[in-house]
Amino acid sequence: MNKDSLIWWDWVGRHTDAIRAATVEHLRLTVIAVAVGLMLSLLLSVVALRWRWTYTPIAGLAGVLYTIPSLALFAVLVTITGFTTLTAEIGLVSYTLLVFVRNIVEGIDSVPAAVREAADGMGLRPAHRFMTVDLPLALPAIAAALRIATVTTVGLVTVTGLIGQGGYGSFIDSGLDRSFSTEVMVGGGLSVVMAVVLDVALVGLERVASPWRQATA
Repeated sequence: MNKDSLIWWDWVGRHTDAIRAATVEHLRLTVIAVAVGLMLSLLLSVVALRWRWTYTPIAGLAGVLYTIPSLALFAVLVTITGFTTLTAEIGLVSYTLLVFVRNIVEGIDSVPAAVREAADGMGLRPAHRFMTVDLPLALPAIAAALRIATVTTVGLVTVTGLIGQGGYGSFIDSGLDRSFSTEVMVGGGLSVVMAVVLDVALVGLERVASPWRQATA
């Protein structure tokens, strides 16, 4: 074993169980944050579309949350909710809101007026039209937001390692503390791999969910 090597592969082989557990934790934190962020954003977007004057304060608050440095946000949250998964998720969800709300509202607004008029002429109620016409046609914008939010969240989850909830972040923090490059490379490298895999998976899911776009192309 060369101590000057960037990665000690024998260390990796001896820690496969820890790596597997970190992968599950990292994925779990990411999926929960993105799913909750999307649901909250859909509700906020419905409010903003129904009462237009609320869009500016909603987007403004989401923008403020997005600009708060992650370390500062988690440091404040720890004093309230402790070193818990809840603390990690509150922070992670807050960073998804701006991307989701903007894209959902812009996607719905991009639906052609003629399509809406045709749906109304068929007797669709506003709620029914929103679910069966507006949302499907806004899917490209929503899918783009989902990809951005997912990739961003995968990266941010590593920061939650500072509060003991970081998945791959635990390797990065441990490696930096011990000046052990193998842990840093494993944590950082696997985070990149997870982000790429999830992004590709979401592209495939979008194609399956909107076959009409492929037919048109």
